[in-house]
Amino acid sequence: MWAVELLLVCMTAVFLVAAFGQRVNVIGDSMSPVLKNGNVVMINHFIYNIKDPSRGDIAAFQKDGRYFVKRIVGLPGETVQIKEGKLLIDGKPLKAEYVSDIGYAGTASEPVHLGKDEYFLLGDNETASDDSREEKIGNIKKKEIYGEVWFVIKPWSDIGFVSD
Repeated sequence: MWAVELLLVCMTAVFLVAAFGQRVNVIGDSMSPVLKNGNVVMINHFIYNIKDPSRGDIAAFQKDGRYFVKRIVGLPGETVQIKEGKLLIDGKPLKAEYVSDIGYAGTASEPVHLGKDEYFLLGDNETASDDSREEKIGNIKKKEIYGEVWFVIKPWSDIGFVSD
């Protein structure tokens, strides 16, 4: 009987590590104040197999072999534009606490149309963020999104769940 229990514990541990065990280092202050330079975060890369990414999620994506951590603001099929410092979704200002006056519009100075599997991601600290406004990053396909950031594991002073 103890062997079955041990097997179940091991299988559960393997599942948890596979689903929630990816670590990503936050580099830079683009997600400040929610995440800081040097934070090490855990990524739930299982969640987007059972649900689609949502507006407001803090997600990790991979581009050119590098991980980025940004917030999802534009969803598939929407049109995103930054005009007069406001983030517009389908022509209407997005009212969310994580969006402030945006000084640099980049490629979103003109309307950006998102395809059926594309997302637009921004850093919360837009003055220090390489994100979807940059041509080299652009729209992010769902297959490029590695998962949702859910927990800060380092440094000790910041340990805890990440809230959207």
